[in-house]
Amino acid sequence: MTKKIKYYKLRIFFFPIFKRILDIVGAVILAIVFFIPTAIISILIKLTSPGPVLFRQNRVGKDSQPFKMYKFRTMYNEDNDKRLKQYPQLWKKYKQNDWKLSINEDPRITPIGKIVRMTSLDELPQIINVFKGNMTLVGPRAYREAELREYTQKYPESVKYINIIRTAKPGITGLWQTSGRNDLSFINRAKMDAHYINRRSFRKELIILFKTPFCMLSRW
Repeated sequence: MTKKIKYYKLRIFFFPIFKRILDIVGAVILAIVFFIPTAIISILIKLTSPGPVLFRQNRVGKDSQPFKMYKFRTMYNEDNDKRLKQYPQLWKKYKQNDWKLSINEDPRITPIGKIVRMTSLDELPQIINVFKGNMTLVGPRAYREAELREYTQKYPESVKYINIIRTAKPGITGLWQTSGRNDLSFINRAKMDAHYINRRSFRKELIILFKTPFCMLSRW
């Protein structure tokens, strides 16, 4: 057995252990560091719009298993598609742009929600998911099942990337979030997520985690 094969087998064995330890330690640090911002955001959300502080939604997890993902609620607590349809041009743009709008033009997002999203602090409650084990600090984006079906129909060439994405735990941050963020098309995001999964390593995990705070600050 060559040294290269031995190294590969050792990496396959130890990587999940390393990743889970990194997740727990990182989640504890994040919970401590962001305790005060989390409390402030929770109060502001509650004071400025009716509804719950946290938003829960079914997402696709590892091996296509569904789970409840937590985020800070950044939209009004009502039928937001109905609100968006009041603006025909925006609704048309929303459908044509892979179901996305920029933060500043989306009428469904509350004023506090715009600030929270711009800094990516709406993702903080996903620390709960990391502790529960259905998410990880670094991984592919957590998609909705309906979203993946729509993308599969619209972009048949993405199927091979989606199949790879389904094999891994979704992450709070990831390769494309620290590269091009939402400016990337779905195909490019899926391709980068699949690339990360196929080539993940201890070093790459740490690099992505190190780059994430700087990417958050660059949104301002």
